[in-house]
Amino acid sequence: MNRDFLEDLFILEMTNNHQGDVNRGLEIIRQFSRIVRFNNVRAAIKLQFRNFDTFIHKDFVDREDIYYIKRIKNTKLSVEDYVALVEGIKKSGCIPLATPFDEKSVDLIEDLNLPVIKVASSGCNDWMLIERIAKARKPVVISIGGMSLKDMDDMVTFFENRNIPLSICHCIAAYPTEDSELQLNQIDFLKRRYPNHVIGLSVHEYRDWQSSIIAGYAKGARLFERHIDINTDGFKVASYSSLPEQIDVWFKAWHHARLICGNSAENRLLPIEKETNYLNSYIRGIYAKRDIQAGEMLSEGDIYLSVPLLKGQISCRELMLGRSGHKVIKHIGVNQPIMIDSVDTPYADNESLMKVIYERGLDPSETCKSNNKDQLRQLRG
Repeated sequence: MNRDFLEDLFILEMTNNHQGDVNRGLEIIRQFSRIVRFNNVRAAIKLQFRNFDTFIHKDFVDREDIYYIKRIKNTKLSVEDYVALVEGIKKSGCIPLATPFDEKSVDLIEDLNLPVIKVASSGCNDWMLIERIAKARKPVVISIGGMSLKDMDDMVTFFENRNIPLSICHCIAAYPTEDSELQLNQIDFLKRRYPNHVIGLSVHEYRDWQSSIIAGYAKGARLFERHIDINTDGFKVASYSSLPEQIDVWFKAWHHARLICGNSAENRLLPIEKETNYLNSYIRGIYAKRDIQAGEMLSEGDIYLSVPLLKGQISCRELMLGRSGHKVIKHIGVNQPIMIDSVDTPYADNESLMKVIYERGLDPSETCKSNNKDQLRQLRG
């Protein structure tokens, strides 16, 4: 699997919000997969895997005063429970993913044939875990909250040397994260430092569901992660977790970001028609100061520049008189536009440019309704 699989992927992080209840987990999957389908995005719903018997030391298992141990214990699921959730994610049309917090959990990821492994910020320099993850030969998404630059470079080099696709997610591992703490300019830094990898954005802010994804996409992030939860059963939702209607806003903001950013990041884009038409209305056309006969040499003293520009008329963009000027090949009356076929110029041999010149500007017949018939006849040649 190449890095393209990681492009434009959303990761919806369930964490332990199933509360150790498979049915609650399946309801989370049901509600969020509907939002995914309605927004036509590619999304993964992510679980957390821990081998409970080894992850927490036996002497601390019953310590109710340590919040995270109590939390892990109270939300414990069996392998059979995880199988049910993974199957539910697959049936919903989403991609099942998991974050392993120990080596045995990587075994479970392989057993369940999950396509990608997510590494949490807390595991990004857990080298025994990283070594085991690499042996699975699956694409890796890694959040780098709190990670030093040396550790980041070492980690990226580690996966590059093993030819494992990698997405590096800017992340502030603060729950929740204030707007002033987001530091989205780090996306620019990551894109410059690791240009061959998909840069992602994993966020825990809670004030809106539009700003960071629009700014993040504009800066080049192409993988996005948020925590999810539901409140339809009365459970108190963490401030950094998103409800289905908030994820709906998030997805729509991403679509809008793609719309306004466009797709021309590597090359200069071609102007759109209404842009060209608008600019053409301000281009000055070349007009004759005096009556000029065929055979004369056109010089700077013979002309003036004014708007409007007419179809077929030479503009300030093509005027390059140089020292010798250009030979006039058709009679040009005073105050009349100097047309591209009235002067011997290099542009007359360029068919594509001639086509542009004849299609831009105003139609002479539409601009000269107040002129006498002789003037109109002269403009038309």
